[in-house]
Amino acid sequence: MDPVGKAGEDAAALWLERHGHNILSRNWRAGRVELDIVSLSAEGIHFVEVKSRKAPVMADPSVNVTPAKQRHITAAARRWLGSNPAFSTRELFFDIMTVIFDHNNTNINYYHQAFIPTYA
Repeated sequence: MDPVGKAGEDAAALWLERHGHNILSRNWRAGRVELDIVSLSAEGIHFVEVKSRKAPVMADPSVNVTPAKQRHITAAARRWLGSNPAFSTRELFFDIMTVIFDHNNTNINYYHQAFIPTYA
């Protein structure tokens, strides 16, 4: 993982913990699917995709979570739930976090329930 991506995921995990989440998994992989962060809050299970960039940025990094990427995250979430059946009855959320490093400032945006998977 590149240094900006690693730093972004570290910042995102810390932000989530400070906002009441327990981190269950980071960089979880199964075959070709991967999840950046899986966390547990009072609401339920959060599958969090993290997009990190160095300033200046032309567009919010969340635009890179395309429908194809959403399907990939959904497939990974299904595999994660299969490996962690104790959590299968919880409410599920698919969130995006963007982390932009601008010299000494770190700007974090959290898009709670950024997308709802479709099962076609």
